[in-house]
Amino acid sequence: MRIIVYDTTLRDGTQREGLSLLAEDKLKVAKKLDSFGLDYIEGGWPGSNPKDREFFALAKDWQPKNAILTAFGSTRKKDIRPEDDVNLKSILDSGVKAAAIFGKSWVFHVKEALNTTEEENLNMIGDSVAFLKEKGLEVHFLAEHFFDGYKANREYALASIKRAFESGANSLVLCDTNGGSLPDFIYNSIKQVLNLLPDTLLGIHAHNDSDLAVANSLIAVEAGAKMIQGTINGYGERCGNANLCSIIPNLKLKKGYDLLKEDSLKKLAEVSHYVSEVANLIPNDWQPFVGKAAFAHKGGIHVSALRKNPETYEHIDPGTVGNKRRVLVSELSGIANLSYKAEEYGLTAEKEEFSPLLDTVKSLEYKGYSFEGAEASFELLLKRSLGLVPNFFELKGFRMIIEKNGSGDPLAEASIKVSVADKILHTVAEGDGPVDALDKALRLALKDVYPEVENISLSDYKVRVLDPRSATAAVVRVLIESSGFGMSWGTVGVSQNIIEASWRALSDSIIYGLYKAREI
Repeated sequence: MRIIVYDTTLRDGTQREGLSLLAEDKLKVAKKLDSFGLDYIEGGWPGSNPKDREFFALAKDWQPKNAILTAFGSTRKKDIRPEDDVNLKSILDSGVKAAAIFGKSWVFHVKEALNTTEEENLNMIGDSVAFLKEKGLEVHFLAEHFFDGYKANREYALASIKRAFESGANSLVLCDTNGGSLPDFIYNSIKQVLNLLPDTLLGIHAHNDSDLAVANSLIAVEAGAKMIQGTINGYGERCGNANLCSIIPNLKLKKGYDLLKEDSLKKLAEVSHYVSEVANLIPNDWQPFVGKAAFAHKGGIHVSALRKNPETYEHIDPGTVGNKRRVLVSELSGIANLSYKAEEYGLTAEKEEFSPLLDTVKSLEYKGYSFEGAEASFELLLKRSLGLVPNFFELKGFRMIIEKNGSGDPLAEASIKVSVADKILHTVAEGDGPVDALDKALRLALKDVYPEVENISLSDYKVRVLDPRSATAAVVRVLIESSGFGMSWGTVGVSQNIIEASWRALSDSIIYGLYKAREI
């Protein structure tokens, strides 16, 4: 059975707290969604704000290859003709071929929100659908609060969608607007709607307030719905909308439904991350299917089984959705984790060679190290155990001076003595803080022998106190994120002294960069 995928990221998704897209950004996302192969892309509500009107103006010169661009709006206002309704005219002016209009299916909303009669609300639905159809548009009717309305007054909720159907709506989309319905109620309701209107194209628009939007969408399809509405990454107001990044692979891979093109699914993780990037939101690493941790394995027993057959701890092949498997190293690791990572780095070694390294890893983790966000430090640890990392430099000592005069900003000065290529180099540098000064002093010492150090930059620095109860004697963990040579990497250092912890992470960062520069 063919399932139609209708995306509302650019309209409902932008109602998420903290998410805002410029008109140009919305067009970028629309083009990405079209390349993904979605059937409908809801661009926004042209009758509600200038930004959405600007988006549709920009989109007039764009010809989607796969999707139908859709404008959103409400039914006409009470007691006016549809041709006089500003909202409906804005939909026509947007230049789209399809419209999605919502109307009330809950008597409570008809009386409290619209302050009108039940009959006038039905007329508002019928008149608006008929008007847009007469103008040549494809019309999708969204029955807002349908399931709450169905609970309260089944006859009126059904009457609302029946009026839209009789007026020519191409599809009827049942909305769980408050997100409070349970899957069994969704299933039974849809079955009864289809008994009443067996020839309609029925859709589901679920919100996630009960953490059931994906489940409700899947069960709706089982009940006979043929259109799924949702957003990329589940973005939306309050707790979000139904997450298309979970719905699409579940329907296609688990249930075998026909949706999107055959190779589109491999772009799923890319699309998810792209939308996050444009929206300036941090991706959810733990999101199913597309998250960085979705196929991350930490337990030694798990990794051992995984190496024999991935199906032991993976429900699908990560590559199917454009993701990849990751094996983590921690105190929970076994020889299999280390062996897997070695192969990942292109190395071969006997399992026995990893036993001392495993003991080292467990010991370091006990002291507070964590390699999950600092894989460069682990890679160096592993390769050092195999004698593969050159001795780029050796620290002989460093000294730090922090000076503050009156109300001025503190000044940090670092002097460092290192052995480089059989020479002892002593350099001094000032910085905005002690770590910055230490970093500059080290680079100054290395640059003549290793000019590539100039291409390594520190992009992030984090400190975590591991035992706050120890107060000023607490052990701290420093994580440094660095970049260069077209890649980025993380390193870690742990000590009771924050400068010493910073040095360990900093020196690993520079050594890793120099090591990688030789592989390019």
